[in-house]
Amino acid sequence: MNHENWDALPLWAWIGIALVMLTQSTWLFIDARRRSARYPWFWGIWGIIQAPLPFIVYLFAVRKIHRSFTHKGR
Repeated sequence: MNHENWDALPLWAWIGIALVMLTQSTWLFIDARRRSARYPWFWGIWGIIQAPLPFIVYLFAVRKIHRSFTHKGR
């Protein structure tokens, strides 16, 4: 159990992380541009740096999903 690289991620994990970040970034950029949101490049760059916070913030800031939750009860 005394492996010297116990905290190193395997190659497949790094590839998976890169794919998730790239997919999220591409989707955020394309969707922001399609919805004429301000600063689609910001969403794309932020999406490639971090996950899943940009996606969650985008849903509330641009897609405004919180409105659909408040109007369903009426």
